[in-house]
Amino acid sequence: MNEEEKWICRNCRCELEQRKTVFDYLSLTFSEELLRCPKCGRVLIPRELAIGKMVEVEAQLEEK
Repeated sequence: MNEEEKWICRNCRCELEQRKTVFDYLSLTFSEELLRCPKCGRVLIPRELAIGKMVEVEAQLEEK
């Protein structure tokens, strides 16, 4: 995402802010700095995270 791009929450119409976000995915926990709505807490998950980190977590679980 471009640093100058402004993202607006579809739900609240507030500008999203960069915040540490903790995920609990398939019984593993990890955190990322992501854009999140300060009002309702909705998170914008970039494609890179969805197909990168989450696939990595799935691979770790398969190894166990």
